[in-house]
Amino acid sequence: MAKRVVVDPITRIEGHLRIEVLPENGYIKDAYSSAQMWRGIEVILQGRNPNDAWFFTQRICGVCTTVHAIASVRSVENALQLEIPYNAQMIRNIIIAAHALHDHIVHFYHLSALDWVDVVSALKADPQKTARLAQSISDWKLNGASVFKAVQEKLKKFVESGQLGPFANGYWGHPAMKLPPEVNLLAVTHYLQALDYQRKADMAIAIVGGKNPHIQNLAVGGVATAINPDNEATLNMDRLYYIKQLLEEVREFVHKVYVPDVIAIASLYKDWLQYGKGVDNYLAVPDLPQDTKGEVFDLPGGTIFGGDFSTVKSIKSFNDPYFIKNIAECITHSWYRGDWIRHPWEEETVPEYTGFKPDGTVDENGKYSWAKAPRFKHNGEYVPMQVGPLSQVLVGYAQGHELTRKYVDQALSMLSSLAGTKVDVEALQSTPGRHLARAVRAQILSDLALKQWERLVDNISKGDLEIFNPPSYPAGEIKGCGFHEAPRGTLSHWCVIENGKIKNYQAVVPSTWNAGPRDSKGQMGPYEASLIGNPIADPEKPLEVLRTVHSFDPCIACAVHMVDPEGKEIVRSGFYKGSGTSPF
Repeated sequence: MAKRVVVDPITRIEGHLRIEVLPENGYIKDAYSSAQMWRGIEVILQGRNPNDAWFFTQRICGVCTTVHAIASVRSVENALQLEIPYNAQMIRNIIIAAHALHDHIVHFYHLSALDWVDVVSALKADPQKTARLAQSISDWKLNGASVFKAVQEKLKKFVESGQLGPFANGYWGHPAMKLPPEVNLLAVTHYLQALDYQRKADMAIAIVGGKNPHIQNLAVGGVATAINPDNEATLNMDRLYYIKQLLEEVREFVHKVYVPDVIAIASLYKDWLQYGKGVDNYLAVPDLPQDTKGEVFDLPGGTIFGGDFSTVKSIKSFNDPYFIKNIAECITHSWYRGDWIRHPWEEETVPEYTGFKPDGTVDENGKYSWAKAPRFKHNGEYVPMQVGPLSQVLVGYAQGHELTRKYVDQALSMLSSLAGTKVDVEALQSTPGRHLARAVRAQILSDLALKQWERLVDNISKGDLEIFNPPSYPAGEIKGCGFHEAPRGTLSHWCVIENGKIKNYQAVVPSTWNAGPRDSKGQMGPYEASLIGNPIADPEKPLEVLRTVHSFDPCIACAVHMVDPEGKEIVRSGFYKGSGTSPF
């Protein structure tokens, strides 16, 4: 009987994730995803003022701070049916776009590229050949031979000193590594350049958000970013134009470096376009609202089932019952008391840890994860959904979203040319396809970030400086759902407010959708399903497992939560920052 392979922890992610696979004849036959950490933010919120919830929810994660703040204020605003001033929507949109651009750049270069790039092999590259290769696919200003030679010399010093720093402990020389030395040198060089450009996106967030991480400018009803074009202490034209400059620089990096790099690497691993599909039901929510009510959006949302684009159905507004009524979470295989599937507003979460079997492996018939299993109701049945950039890109493409169609078609044309074979949109449903979809989403957002900036400046020029609509809480009970298409996918916060105080609060997050365990019907979550049938060349060095799991950009700190419906403290939360950006 084949021995199970356990990767614990999965590093280069936020939080603790354990993946267990069963290899057979060089391929993965079975897989289990187990979230290994337990958070306690929601219980802290019970009995508190809803205006303060977004401060606390930012602490759910050390990476996904902004996204929880956005979803939280939207949840409370939805309960109140509160309209948001146009300026506030545009300011929020700039923050959302800049945060996603930072996240996508960091994810590819610093958290997942080294699954494909053999850093040590770059020492064998010819910098002149690397430059010619780079210039054949992009006119990026930092693709000169002298740049590549300088990076190679720096890398050589690391190796000779025995201090590889972030490049230590990799699977260098692994049989699944296939890139030529010149491509490896190109990727390592852009890895280092990406450090500067993700910082520029962060700077834009900090200027308008007051701080990053953990932005300070949100409020239920709008933002606290005072606007006065002639005042040094407010958001004025000097600051606005500096934000624009930063966004333009990030856009150039995304278009001329990030996207071409993903395409080049995917073309050299074209055999991987058949691996990693997994769950082919897709969910995304619309975002970047263009009005005060949340009924018009620049980013599309909706569902696709069975990978069939003809099934696409849009989610149209913050109040769309198609989304709000069809979400539920199952705990059959989660370490909580009971066995049920319930809507977030109706959930209770009582922890009950049962551990693993005596041999240290997953109990297939029991509970094995702190993550719940979110499901979406379709044709009367609750089914798993994959969320993330791939879902949003496929939903947008199926709906004919202009920017999505434009950049997907361009990327697939370039990939087909480099790979020497026709690659169609269905190939995005794969491990490298997930990376390409994320890069395309970054292209879209880099364009839309500047569009939000232009609309904000145009509106200010008309004399509109309004940023806030004060909330007022009624007596009795109200419920709200706030959603946001975060970098890792569909995020929703669910609040129950009674007499102006929080009665119950739940967060259904992207990595719960993707990392969740099987449900009561045995349906796998996306991580688990995406690993089935994948190659595994060396079970002692399960690089291929990392490739597919990393393609989702896991964030396990976001994925696990707890709440005591009685309002009692069960655990005092500690804020674990995760594995940081160390590659291994």
